[in-house]
Amino acid sequence: MSAADRFADALYGLGWSTVKRLPEPVAVRLGRTIADTAWKRRGKGVRRLEANYARVVPGASPERLAELSRAGMRSYLRYWMESFRLPAWSAERVKAGFVPTDLHHLTDGLAAGRGVVLALPHLANWDLAGAWVTTKLRTPFTTVAERLKPESLYDRFVAYREGLGMEVLPHSGGAAFGTLARRLRDGGLVCLVADRDLSASGVEVDFFGERARMPAGPALLAQHTGALLLPVTLWYDDSPAMRGRVHPPIEVPGSGTRAEKTSVMTQALADAFAAGIAEHPEDWHMLQRLWLADLDPAKGPS
Repeated sequence: MSAADRFADALYGLGWSTVKRLPEPVAVRLGRTIADTAWKRRGKGVRRLEANYARVVPGASPERLAELSRAGMRSYLRYWMESFRLPAWSAERVKAGFVPTDLHHLTDGLAAGRGVVLALPHLANWDLAGAWVTTKLRTPFTTVAERLKPESLYDRFVAYREGLGMEVLPHSGGAAFGTLARRLRDGGLVCLVADRDLSASGVEVDFFGERARMPAGPALLAQHTGALLLPVTLWYDDSPAMRGRVHPPIEVPGSGTRAEKTSVMTQALADAFAAGIAEHPEDWHMLQRLWLADLDPAKGPS
């Protein structure tokens, strides 16, 4: 393990061991201080965040983009402070921490015995939403985690999410799709963060007027299993609770090849994500390259 990997692992370990013990107001102030410091330094992540916001808010002035990136970093650090503290939250705190609308799309689908795929972009705190589902709805679900380096850091994330009641599968290895399909055929729930393709072989979509690639998995799972495909968008407001919306189901087209159906469904997913991101751009934590025009074809997403 390299020195950088050891440092990253130790830093995240410190977050989960120390931040969760802080009083909530102290954690909030700490997160804001770290966010503002990172924003002022204008490192690679902050510059990428601003470049991505420029697509979301076309015509925004440099001053407006700077305001958005500062708010975006504060939202991003709120995500981390909450995530570090989630394992120590009581069940009542978790239940009060998320207020979704149009939840009937999810609960009706589950009650009907259909599997359900929830697909989310990197908005607000998807881990909190997942903890709310396992705690408030008492519904377990399966998700997929990106393989992180070092392996010990990946293991920390898996243990963290499993501690919140999630079944976590590795993104790599090829076996995840079959397991997800089995869970759905059994009437289960699958939750996937799906606004960034990690394979460089996803589906091309129009996203804020430019071409991007998003994973085909959610649409393919819905086609293979008959599960409902529901987009979900999240955001923060001025209250302590996160807000969210479960969007109407994305239907499987009645005609076309599998590839054509997947393309149509993934575009509909991208459109739902774009609507939520446009309403709350500062809560979209996309500090990586996303649009095809920004990607190095030789390297793929980074």
